[in-house]
Amino acid sequence: MLLGKAAPEDYNIHPSRYPWAKALYDQAVRNTWFPHEIALKEDLDDWAKMTDDERHAVEFLIAFFNPAELIVNRVLALGVYPYLKSAECHLYLAKQMWEEANHCVGFEYILETFPIDRDRAFSLHEQVPSMKAKEEYINKYMRRMTEEKLDITTPEGKKDFVRNLTAYNVVMEGIWFYSGFMVALSFRQRNQLRNVGSLINWVLRDESLHLKFGINLIHGILEENPELLTPEFAEEIRNIIIEGVEFETAFNYDLFPRGILGLNADYVNQYVQYVADRRLVELGLEKHYNATNPAKWMSTATDVFELVNFFESQNTNYEVNSGDTERKKTS
Repeated sequence: MLLGKAAPEDYNIHPSRYPWAKALYDQAVRNTWFPHEIALKEDLDDWAKMTDDERHAVEFLIAFFNPAELIVNRVLALGVYPYLKSAECHLYLAKQMWEEANHCVGFEYILETFPIDRDRAFSLHEQVPSMKAKEEYINKYMRRMTEEKLDITTPEGKKDFVRNLTAYNVVMEGIWFYSGFMVALSFRQRNQLRNVGSLINWVLRDESLHLKFGINLIHGILEENPELLTPEFAEEIRNIIIEGVEFETAFNYDLFPRGILGLNADYVNQYVQYVADRRLVELGLEKHYNATNPAKWMSTATDVFELVNFFESQNTNYEVNSGDTERKKTS
């Protein structure tokens, strides 16, 4: 079983009961990267030419992403890892927690490099109502997993675990983060902040595996606990996602007080609805928004990361050979 307190017999990786988790770990190791491998001098030159609204968008995104990565790390350490028995899942989660910390360092690297008021950037998530609301949405589920007694052997405890997975993995990592990625990569689409775009691509590659792991975990838990498969619980999961979209919608209006780069809040929020529909379908639920993708150019940047078979296709040209740590190019 996936859920439960790990016992000594659960510490063996072989024979594997959940090979998909080990395969994701192997891919994550090959994806290892470090932020300071990216030079940002050209991006500094771009920064000097950008408008105030464009700089606001970058600062606003980084101000959300930087603490958000640590929030996810805390959710994993305290609200996911302790409730799983699978050694393969523990292996992957250990790598994911390192990646979340690495992403935080990556966004800190941007804040250190650009002439941004770091005190202001670090305090925005405590001051902007829409950003605070997103954090409280996640913290509501995390508190249930970490500060209250949760009996994972009961149907209600198992439901709480799936609720938490839905909020942090499907909504935060699978919708909110993708919305921010789209905005960040819009700069590179217009030949700005190209190296920051490379860093975002590497983060995106990691997050695509995180999303794959979380959705596989949800499906695995539901398969092992068919008593959870009720129309009422399905509707509850659906509403958690819809609520998350509402928080992101408000956030994007603060991100775009005016339009930039041919983007505005309505455009980005249509993309959010499109991605949310994708997540609903991946969970086996019906679409809610029936939104079309307004950013067709994103198909080469993100769609391939979302749905390809990670173990038959390569998703980027940057990869570490886990056997000898030599970087190689892939076609």
